[in-house]
Amino acid sequence: MMPRVERKAGDEIVALGRALYDRGITPGRTGNLSVRVGGNVLLTPTGVSLGRLDVEGLSLVSLDGTHLQGGAPTKESALHLALYERFPEVGAVAHGHTTHAVAWSCRTDLDIADALPPLTAYFAMRVGRLPLIGYAPPGDPALAQDLRAVGAKHALLANHGSIASGSTLEAAVDALEEIEETARIALLLNGIQCRSLSADQVSQFAG
Repeated sequence: MMPRVERKAGDEIVALGRALYDRGITPGRTGNLSVRVGGNVLLTPTGVSLGRLDVEGLSLVSLDGTHLQGGAPTKESALHLALYERFPEVGAVAHGHTTHAVAWSCRTDLDIADALPPLTAYFAMRVGRLPLIGYAPPGDPALAQDLRAVGAKHALLANHGSIASGSTLEAAVDALEEIEETARIALLLNGIQCRSLSADQVSQFAG
C-alpha cells in the first residue's frame, strides 16, 4: 500500500492533471507532473493522459532516476530531476505541450536568455526570467543537461513546450499556466506596438 505522504501527493497529481486536461491545456497524452516526496519523486507515468491518471499507477523514482515502483516513468523524467537536483527548494514540477507556448517556442527571433516579454505583473510574479532551451527530441539527455546549465526554475523548450517548478504542485501549475497565457497574449499582440513591464517594474517582484 502507498504510504500516506505519497498518497496525498498522488491525489494532488491526479486532481490537477485532470483539471489541466479538462480545460484543454494539455491535449491528448501530453504533459507530465511530479512532486518531491522525501528523497524520491512521484511523477506521472509514460503514455498516460493527464485526464486518466490513477494514484496507484503513478511512478516513484529516486533522485538519481532509479525506478522504484508504479508504472514506467515518463520519458521526460530527466527534465524534472534536473530541477530537483539544481534547486533543493523545488517541491514540484509541471511540464506541458500547451498550444500557445509551443507556437511561441517555434519562433526564430526569440531571446534565448529571456524568451517571453514580461507583459503582466502576474508573469513577473509567477515566472520572471524564461530562458529558451534549444531543441532536442523528448527524452534526450541533452534537454536535461541544458536545463540544468541555464540555472532557471522555468524554461521554454524550443519546438516542444514549457517546464515550470514551484514549492508546491499548485505553484508549479500556476507558473505553467502563466507561461501559456502570456504566450497567448504575445501572439495576439504580434505585429502590434505594445509595452512590456520595465526592468524596474519587474524588479518589484524579484526574490
